[in-house]
Amino acid sequence: QVQLVESGGGLVQPGGSLRLSCAASGFTFANYGISWYRQAPGKEREFVATVTPLGGAMYNVAVKDRFAISRDNAKSTVYLQMGALRPEDTAVYYCDVELDGGTAYWGAGTQVTVST
Repeated sequence: QVQLVESGGGLVQPGGSLRLSCAASGFTFANYGISWYRQAPGKEREFVATVTPLGGAMYNVAVKDRFAISRDNAKSTVYLQMGALRPEDTAVYYCDVELDGGTAYWGAGTQVTVST
């Protein structure tokens, strides 16, 4: 079955960096784009970034120039390198894949807290 497992979250000070990972299984990883979303307390889930099957990237304007998404098809893993973190980046971060037929699969998420 399709599984997405996020890891790498934690507590970091403003201005710091974290690298999130999303390990995927149960589908042909190299054929699909993978996205990161986040949800802060009391807010709706929002798009963060996506990486296409060929490695192209798109970003939410709020994170562009601070975050970088990449993929390793040999490891079936997508990464989100986050830098210059701000308190407003605090959220649960989820990865997502939409397979043929439009069914979306989500991981359980990883908490990122940016605070002093």
